[in-house]
Amino acid sequence: MPDTDAPATPGPEEDVVDLLLAQHARVEQLFLLVIGSTGDTRREAFDDLVRLLAAHETAEEEVVHPLARTLPGGGGDAMVDDRLDEERQAKETLKTLIAGGVEADGFDTGIILLRDAVLTHARYEERYEFPRLRQHVPADRLRTLAAAVRAAEATAPTRPHPNAQSAKGNLAAGPALAVVDRVRDALRKPSAG
Repeated sequence: MPDTDAPATPGPEEDVVDLLLAQHARVEQLFLLVIGSTGDTRREAFDDLVRLLAAHETAEEEVVHPLARTLPGGGGDAMVDDRLDEERQAKETLKTLIAGGVEADGFDTGIILLRDAVLTHARYEERYEFPRLRQHVPADRLRTLAAAVRAAEATAPTRPHPNAQSAKGNLAAGPALAVVDRVRDALRKPSAG
């Protein structure tokens, strides 16, 4: 299974939009793998999906959305508020799926509904938010923001936390939640040996 911590696209010229687009493609691949597999493969793909979504959304909430609110042309607050609402709903659904596990009744329906919601959310970002970033933010700053997103992801929680959904909330609660999540993840992994 590919490493979800590996760079989505290599190179110093990667900007934040390129990074997020590559992550959206990886999310879509993981949904297909979860939906199309069973047993350990499904469980591992779902775990990878959960970690990627949690880190990706945290980084967007800390780095991308606050910037999008400030862009010229108006409507930034409403656009970001809509994306945050979509993210909160997805986190709630994901939390329910995690609690039940991949073998639970209703998981198949839940994962398809989650996929549809997450991919619709991604398309809205790609159609409305990302073009505004490219239009109004200098290329060198977009490249710097890619590094900022990676840094935010490195310390992000590995599970959804619907109540920590703003840059301030993530920065205040995120590190503690990330430690708890990473300890939980370590305890759940089978030992090699």
